[in-house]
Amino acid sequence: MRLLHPLAAVCGALALTAVLATPAQAATGTFGYKVIGLDGQPLSVSLSDPASGECITLPEVADPDASSPAFAPHNDTDEFAIVFTEPDCSGDTWTLRPHGRPASDRLQLRSVFFYRGQ
Repeated sequence: MRLLHPLAAVCGALALTAVLATPAQAATGTFGYKVIGLDGQPLSVSLSDPASGECITLPEVADPDASSPAFAPHNDTDEFAIVFTEPDCSGDTWTLRPHGRPASDRLQLRSVFFYRGQ
């Protein structure tokens, strides 16, 4: 009986190590959007292979008091993208399909969340 406790501890440690060693998932491809630059002109920005399963607040437009929202998102990744009108994946949402067409300039966003569909 005493051998089971150390064996269970070793198995638990190995399982935990395997979980922690698993690399983070990422959507494959690029997610593009536009922001208004300091000169007042639109700039194209993109995220390459963005993290999947976590909220990404777009750094250029993270502060609603200091910037206009990003606009015209284009999801050219292999995952669905939910775009949010506010930072930290809050506010109104819109879902963009994988490898879809660019959205209208009217679609505004400040954060995005990528996920694999069913």
